[in-house]
Amino acid sequence: MFKRNPSRLAGAVLCTSLFLGGCANQLSQRSEHEERVERKLLDHSFQVDLGEPKTLELPQRRIRIHELKTFDITEFEVTRHYDRYTPYQPWREVYEIPLGAVAIVAGIGANVVNVLTFGSLPDSVTRDWLTYGVAGVNPFMNAPSHGRAQQNLAGIDEVQRDHRVEHSSLPWSEAPVEVTAGKETHELTTDRNGGLRVNLLDSPFAEQNLSYVTQLNIKVQDDQSNVQATATLPLSKSLRGKLIEAHDLIYDDLEDDEVSQWVHRVKRLSELGLEDEASELEQSLIELTRNDPQLQHEFLRSLAKDAGRLVAVPPGSE
Repeated sequence: MFKRNPSRLAGAVLCTSLFLGGCANQLSQRSEHEERVERKLLDHSFQVDLGEPKTLELPQRRIRIHELKTFDITEFEVTRHYDRYTPYQPWREVYEIPLGAVAIVAGIGANVVNVLTFGSLPDSVTRDWLTYGVAGVNPFMNAPSHGRAQQNLAGIDEVQRDHRVEHSSLPWSEAPVEVTAGKETHELTTDRNGGLRVNLLDSPFAEQNLSYVTQLNIKVQDDQSNVQATATLPLSKSLRGKLIEAHDLIYDDLEDDEVSQWVHRVKRLSELGLEDEASELEQSLIELTRNDPQLQHEFLRSLAKDAGRLVAVPPGSE
């Protein structure tokens, strides 16, 4: 019986594998460039500016809060190198082999002409035609094609361009802040500029007896990083003594009072040193009498006569 030679069998299998799998036609390497920035957080804190004076003497105070961060910044220039190739497809050999033969003949002719013309022809004619022809007639390789090209990442090069420490200070914008007054804790929200308006004669403090509260405790916390800051704003004894009376002057029913009582309320708030609250009450009463010009005129005249206050009436209120 005829015995197969193992070496011949292995060679046949190898040739068959090469024929079926084909060889990829390598193209010129491609590179991509980009910049990469690494930011490492070194420090994170809050700055709470309670304003002046250090002790709260008036019911209203604007507190400013900023978020402070320190970063370690490193900038890199990154270059990615890609190996490009034309994947092998056997059926393309049907037309590539005859075209390759033509390209070889044309390439040889072009090189002869190039010699006679002292190198006047471009490389795309003298060299690329031959390259295409050789790949075309090779049954195990397709001719190079940029349109069908695929690529693999060959390597990455990184070069450090800059290294610095960067500080940022941004408003704690539209974020929660806890304000504790005595046993009560209220959650307020800053505005877009990181400002927090505290008014002890406005909600939520207006519903609380602050006579025995000696300070406000402010707490700011970032829930993601658990970084927090606290600050204390003392309340003066004089202010605490005024708050109950001022609350009654502002919030007791206005509609059942006479004009003289309205004037008394405004005047008394001014005497207590609460000028902002006195002005706000004036404007509220002017708005209340907007539809009764005679009553409004009487109120303004009494303000000027009995309280010495000259008030500008908003347009449309008279």
